[in-house]
Amino acid sequence: MAANGARGEVAALLAGSERRLCLTLGALAEIETGLGVDGLSGLAERMRTLSALDLMTVLAALLRGGEERALADQLDRAGVDPREAAEAVAKAFAAAAG
Repeated sequence: MAANGARGEVAALLAGSERRLCLTLGALAEIETGLGVDGLSGLAERMRTLSALDLMTVLAALLRGGEERALADQLDRAGVDPREAAEAVAKAFAAAAG
C-alpha cells in the first residue's frame, strides 16, 4: 500500500503494519470538532498539549483521510504504540505543510 505524496498522504508504521494517513479537509474538520476548537489558530494551540485521547482523535481522523477506516474505527483496540502514533501525526501534518 503506497502513499500518494501528490495527494498529501504519508505512510506510517502503526501496530505492525504500514498505514496511510492524510490531512484532508474532512479530517481537519473532524479534528477541530473532536478537540473542540474553532479554526487553525485554535487547533495549533491545542496541538501543543494533546492528551492521549486527543492523540487518538487526531490519529483516527488522519487515518480516515488516508482511507484507513477499519483501523480508525477500532483504534482503541489496535495496540498502537503512543510513540508511533505521535510520529505518524507529526509526519502527516508536516506533509500537509510542505
